[in-house]
Amino acid sequence: MPTFHAAVVHPDQSVTYCGTVDQDHVDQAAAIAHLDTTPRVLREHPRHPGSLFVLREDGDLDWYQPLDAAPAPVRAPDPAPRPGPTDAELPGPEDLPRGATGTVWIPGAIRLGSGSIGGPMDTPHNPPRVVHHSTESPAGGRYLESVGSYLIRVGAEPQLIYCPVTDRVGQFGPLHLSGRALRNDGRRRTNREGRVCIQIEVLGRAKTPWTNGWDPAKKPGWQRILKAARSWGVPDVFPAGPPAKYPGPGKPRSRSIWQSKGGHFSHGDVPGNDHGDPGAISTAKVLLKTDTTPPSEPSPGRPKPKVSVARLVAAAKKDLPAADGHTTHPADVRIVERALAAEGLLEERYVDGSFGTKTKTAYAAWQRSKAGGSYTGAAADGIPGLASLRRLAARHHFTATA
Repeated sequence: MPTFHAAVVHPDQSVTYCGTVDQDHVDQAAAIAHLDTTPRVLREHPRHPGSLFVLREDGDLDWYQPLDAAPAPVRAPDPAPRPGPTDAELPGPEDLPRGATGTVWIPGAIRLGSGSIGGPMDTPHNPPRVVHHSTESPAGGRYLESVGSYLIRVGAEPQLIYCPVTDRVGQFGPLHLSGRALRNDGRRRTNREGRVCIQIEVLGRAKTPWTNGWDPAKKPGWQRILKAARSWGVPDVFPAGPPAKYPGPGKPRSRSIWQSKGGHFSHGDVPGNDHGDPGAISTAKVLLKTDTTPPSEPSPGRPKPKVSVARLVAAAKKDLPAADGHTTHPADVRIVERALAAEGLLEERYVDGSFGTKTKTAYAAWQRSKAGGSYTGAAADGIPGLASLRRLAARHHFTATA
């Protein structure tokens, strides 16, 4: 009967070796972890057959490794938990890599691991990006530590990990260096694509998007993450479109978009990878563009801008057949284009006040969406109607009129 080394990895990354156990013990631990009523989750090592981990709500990670493998290295507990960097420890402009202007360590983030996970970017002149993952685990408690320990043990650390329940942020390594959570696309190292490639593992499951019932206006931890991404010039767009529903057919993983566009991507958008996480998360919430935190909410005493359906239709009739960049009612069109961009349906560079083919295609996608009214067939023609425009207006703080 197979025998296993048994160890416990603690939140501070110290390891307690517990001796050896038999297959029956491991089978029982796995069976308990599979129960819906237990706060434990089983994970296998992706590269070492037979090596198992049990994620625990208290932050510890149970580790079972076949006896023919090297025993788990033991490290004594730290005398005190390691805090995040102080203001004095945070790098100043002179400490950043050449050409860097952004945040390297997020203030207040929990430091996980040694702080060294990757290296310099391969294509630093390409646009900056963020990649969103989900851990396929519960959230809350101290799962941030136990999942973090698992990612360290299997060598798949992102730069950041986030718990949407507790709003806690963990950081494995500096934001200007690469993470380890993506597969290569052939010889192209996707972890090292762009000026930065900030990867975020969020506690939750792709089939139940973690943004459901989550209010970013009340989550300062997430706000710090987004502020750090923006400090590197990551634009508030999803250039490959909103993340796909999971489970589902997914969507094409465009190399040209991935390599040439900056912004936010799902793991399901990255070429060379086959995961479909993080599921259909709300791009508006991720980018802090919700009813509670609107980026362009009118100041007190100032009315919301008005957008006329009649002017939009007139713009579509004149701008579409005209030369690129032709504008008829640019003020109205630009407000709608900004809202479509916030929904992840239109690239920021097409927010130009011209109701062209890109705007029409984006508006048709809005009409087909559940939020836009779930229009089908000819009804989703990309030409605004009052009903679909009112739905868009309600989410992006303008008034739709006839």
